[in-house]
Amino acid sequence: MNFKQKLDQAWTATNSLLTVGLDPDPGRLPTELADKPDAIFQFCRDIVDATAPYACSFKPQIAYFAAHRAEDQLEALCQHIRDRHPQLPIILDAKRGDIGSTAEQYAREAFERYQADSVTVSPYMGLDSVEPYLGWSDRGVFVLCRTSNPGGSDLQFLKTENGQPLYLHVAGLVADIWNRQGQCGLVVGATFPNELALVRERIGDDVPLLIPGIGAQGGDITATVSNARNKAGTGMLINSSRAILYASGGEDWREAAAASARAFRDQINAVR
Repeated sequence: MNFKQKLDQAWTATNSLLTVGLDPDPGRLPTELADKPDAIFQFCRDIVDATAPYACSFKPQIAYFAAHRAEDQLEALCQHIRDRHPQLPIILDAKRGDIGSTAEQYAREAFERYQADSVTVSPYMGLDSVEPYLGWSDRGVFVLCRTSNPGGSDLQFLKTENGQPLYLHVAGLVADIWNRQGQCGLVVGATFPNELALVRERIGDDVPLLIPGIGAQGGDITATVSNARNKAGTGMLINSSRAILYASGGEDWREAAAASARAFRDQINAVR
C-alpha cells in the first residue's frame, strides 16, 4: 500500500481530517512525568493513544526530539504508532532541503530510521534536492508552499516571470511535474485561507494539503475547510498541536487532549 492509498483509507475509516501534531516541550510536560528519562516518549505515546480515535494521522516534529537528544524516543514513538495504530499515517515534520547526496541521507533517516509514511521538505533548492525522497515510491512528500508564519510572505509572494506569486509557481511545479508517482502533497497554512483557495484551484482535487495553523496559531476552521477541501470533501490534513497537547496541565491531561481532538474533528466535519 502506498502513502496516498493509506491516507485515503485513513480519511474514510476515521471520518476525520485532523492531524495531531506531536511537538513535546519538556517545560510543559505533566508533573507526573518529571525527571523520567523517557518522559517525551511517555507523553507522546499517551497523547497518541488518547487522540487516535479522532485523528487521520500524526505529525511528530523532529526538532522537538532532536533538541533534547530524544531521537531514540522518536524512534520508539513511531514504532508504537505502527504497532498500535497501523492505519494512521506518520508524517515526519522535518522540512529538509539540501543537495541530492545529502537529501539521500535525510530520506533514509525519515523512511528507514523512523519508518515514516511521509516527510515535509523545502522546495527552495529545486527538484534534484527533492528527488531522493520521491525515489521511495510508496512514501509521501509534503512540499512547503504557503507557510503559516507571517515571514513566509518575504519570499512566497515574490512574482515569477509569468506574474504569479512564487507559492503558486511551487504548487504548479509539484502538481504538474514533481508528482509523477502521485505521492506529493503541499503544506499551506490555515492562516491564509484565500491562498488556500488559490492553491486548491491550481492543483485540482488529487493533491493533498497539509494545513498547519489551526488552534494556537489562530487559523479559522470554517474558512480553512471551505477553501481547501476537494470535491469529495477530503484532501486535507488539518494539523493542531499545542491546543491538543496542552489542553490541560492537570492530571486529566490525557482526557483533555482526547476531548480537544474530538472537538476539532467534529468542528471540521460540521463544515465539510
